[in-house]
Amino acid sequence: MGSDRKEEISSLKDALLLQSGVGGFYAGDGSVDFKGKPVLKNKSGNWKACSFILGTFFCERLAFYGISTNLVNYLIEKLHQGNVSAARNVTTWQGTCYLTPLIGAILADTYWGRYWTIAGFTTFYLTGLCTITLSASVPALKPAKCINSKCPSAAPAQYAVFFFGLYMIALGTGGIKPCIWPFGADQFDDTDPRERVKKGSYFNWFYFSQNIGAIIAASLLVWIQDNVGWGLGFGIPTLLIGFAIASLFLGTPFYRFQKSGGSPLTRICQVLVVSFRKRNVAMPGDSNLLFETQDISSAIKGSRKLKHSDELRCLDRAALVSDAEIGTGDSYDPWRVCTVTQVEELKILIRMFPIWATGIVFSAVYAQMSTLFVEQGKMMKRAIGSFTIPAASLSFFNHISVILCVPIYDRVIVPIARKYTGKERGFSQLQRIGIGLFISVICMSIAALVEIKRLQLAKALGLIHEEVAVPLSILWQIPQYVLLGSAEVFTFIGQHEFFYEQAPDAMRSLCSALSLLTNSLGNYLSSLILTIVSGITTEGGKTGWIPDNLNEGHLDYFFWLLAGLSFLNMIVYMVFARRYKEKKTS
Repeated sequence: MGSDRKEEISSLKDALLLQSGVGGFYAGDGSVDFKGKPVLKNKSGNWKACSFILGTFFCERLAFYGISTNLVNYLIEKLHQGNVSAARNVTTWQGTCYLTPLIGAILADTYWGRYWTIAGFTTFYLTGLCTITLSASVPALKPAKCINSKCPSAAPAQYAVFFFGLYMIALGTGGIKPCIWPFGADQFDDTDPRERVKKGSYFNWFYFSQNIGAIIAASLLVWIQDNVGWGLGFGIPTLLIGFAIASLFLGTPFYRFQKSGGSPLTRICQVLVVSFRKRNVAMPGDSNLLFETQDISSAIKGSRKLKHSDELRCLDRAALVSDAEIGTGDSYDPWRVCTVTQVEELKILIRMFPIWATGIVFSAVYAQMSTLFVEQGKMMKRAIGSFTIPAASLSFFNHISVILCVPIYDRVIVPIARKYTGKERGFSQLQRIGIGLFISVICMSIAALVEIKRLQLAKALGLIHEEVAVPLSILWQIPQYVLLGSAEVFTFIGQHEFFYEQAPDAMRSLCSALSLLTNSLGNYLSSLILTIVSGITTEGGKTGWIPDNLNEGHLDYFFWLLAGLSFLNMIVYMVFARRYKEKKTS
């Protein structure tokens, strides 16, 4: 806590004086410009800055979905993998894409800040896209074509090149996903009521732009991949990442930046270590006796002070203080005594945990859109006149659902709900998440009913042992895609809002990454369930629920299993959501 600390306090006091003296022209949340100076509200942030951030995000999402939407078909048709193996590889990769954000979040919160973390990780993204484009274009890197239904396996080197590129993309997303939507939210001042309302709309339109990118990928890029070539189909996303980088840098003069608060993991460890050391020390009855700095700002850079809460009192021992533990002036050793704000940071993470955990099953349901929904669609009638619908393109209706639901929710549902609930944003974030969980149960039930109808028709026509599409239109899948999109608008956007708003100021990137981690674990859970179900149902030489020829299987049983898990998950969520207490700042 040397001269840097004193300079920070002096700078903050100057900013506060300027703010009160000129009618609130300066951002009150500690935001600074690119040069580290307090920012004027009318010349920075807001939608002006967000337009560049949304442009970056749009191009990145279009590139990502251009790879992921049709990936299961590439693995089956070009790398000659089986249905279960391809689905497992896709969900494992997608899971990794939501695991690597932990790396980017820690770097952003500790060292680089969100802006430079996004910029730095685009290098890995671009490298990965270039690699898979080459693997789909250079003849030596592509497996031989099938001859008379006999498909030679890809060589180990061909697998290695393709999966190297794929996982470089996963690493690249690790610096973008946890930082870009909090970076956009940082452009709105929490201390200004008008900007705070705009921030609520920002999360909706942020997700809207993501799905515009996804819908273009699910229609145009999938068509190019299936009908023109995979080289061009992967090359376009590579070009888009170049546009994303350009958009990010062009907006630099307009951005508001939040200072990095140091390692969140170190602060968590300090609270755990100090509270354990003082486990036998008697707790005072008055929480005002717990240690907190007397400065205007928190001891943690870029963070407001947090009020003491009565939960998890055992952790309060970390803020117990004796005269020997406080030095002169502002100096103290955080490995011997922690501030109340530091203790409350950990309490917030613990309170968030049950809400976070219930997002895993929802993400497992969402993972079916790019795997088993696609495989189900391939075994249905896809021709409309002379046009054949690519099975992966049905995700178009998922994204259309999101695109329609977002403005309806933002402009119609929120104002109506606000009148009845009195809440600034209509529904609380927890209520919004719960509605989405309920819709996901209905979605998987509809998918199971469609599969039952498909199998009944296959049996009636004697196609059980024929690996051919059943004459049931693929358009019967539309309701399950639409319902999944509606569930996203409530649950995923609600999670983004919840983990940003409830996160400690200096842990927002980390909490964003934890939010995304539910997607990762959901994909891994989907892979695990697939493996277990496949192993159990194929014992003794049985066909199993999900064979390569789905006409011989029972994919409907798998969808019912996910519907049941989703229902149980929703019940658990409701219990913990009712008990949740929101954070309070000083």
